[in-house]
Amino acid sequence: MIVTDTALAGAHILEIEPRADTRGFFARIFCTREFSAHGLDPVVLQGNLSFNFRKGTLRGLHFQCPPRAETKIVRCTRGAIVDVIVDLRPESPTYLQHLAVELTADNRRALYVPRRFAHGYQTLEEHTEVTYLTGEFYAPDFEGGLRHDDPRLDIHWPLPASDISDKDRLWPLLDEAEPALCLRMAPPED
Repeated sequence: MIVTDTALAGAHILEIEPRADTRGFFARIFCTREFSAHGLDPVVLQGNLSFNFRKGTLRGLHFQCPPRAETKIVRCTRGAIVDVIVDLRPESPTYLQHLAVELTADNRRALYVPRRFAHGYQTLEEHTEVTYLTGEFYAPDFEGGLRHDDPRLDIHWPLPASDISDKDRLWPLLDEAEPALCLRMAPPED
């Protein structure tokens, strides 16, 4: 597995190292030893699958707050997405900066999302499927979200949003939500 750092500390692009023969190839997509060696949290507590009918579907931007903040390993297994993460660590030099990565069934990349980041994606093809491995169980009491079109985030999605849930459409803008967000996303005390 090839682990590539990104401009947002703790976020990494994961690429496979295929071992090919006449049948096709085999590649490791997860290994606790390799994750630990690269400083990634190897704990996986839940696996999720998201299927999307239409190109342009937008999901997110979602997060869970401490003490239930989660890591994610996101991979597109059918179709293609632009995956976007936003650094929500108030103490970080990259606070509120985002990263966009194209994940496709063909490029077989994954994105490792650290704790205290928001995550969302937009589908680039019809019938796109996305898998997530998460390092925490879903905890609705610790859930939050950002608007995909918040002007302060300045995210340029590749397509108009063809489908978005009411919940995702109605998250408050940062101008209103930031004070509470900073309190909820403060680093956990040891």
